[in-house]
Amino acid sequence: MSRPGSHVRIHYRRVPDHVEVFEQRVVENDGDCIVTLAPSTPLRRPIHVGERVILEPGSPVVWFTFPGEWHDIGRFHRADGTFTGYYANVLTPPEIDGRTWRTTDLFLDIWLPPDGSVDILDEDEFEEARMHGLLDAPTAHRARDEASRLVEEAGRGQWPPHVVDSWTLPAARARLETLDGSG
Repeated sequence: MSRPGSHVRIHYRRVPDHVEVFEQRVVENDGDCIVTLAPSTPLRRPIHVGERVILEPGSPVVWFTFPGEWHDIGRFHRADGTFTGYYANVLTPPEIDGRTWRTTDLFLDIWLPPDGSVDILDEDEFEEARMHGLLDAPTAHRARDEASRLVEEAGRGQWPPHVVDSWTLPAARARLETLDGSG
């Protein structure tokens, strides 16, 4: 079980055969959502949406994993902790085996900045992967449906879920400090 304070290793596969392993700490786990903190993102260069930097080397991210769901959500920040928006990866439901998690990226991402506009990102990569047979038709269809659903829910003000607003970066850091102090 991924208990608050524990470390998890997330094996994040990008087809056909690229795997990155991310180590994060569990902040909260209520069974429906596992909140983790990546204190310092290991990026080589900043990530942009349009002209805006949404994540940069050393940025902290609060992640929300929903067992059985086809996406996760990150509260993105600049390296100084300034909140930049919500980022969702469309992915296979994570296989959670204690402290080891596995999932496969399905290329599509959703970006929701503080102004409330919403965008589907990386559609070109998704189409290329689909055309080259890296995603089978049912998986590609499921990924597209998931991205569309999230955009529709965001447009109605129903996404991201309330738990994502509850665990701000300061709240996540404070929870881990409390857990470290009581251990």
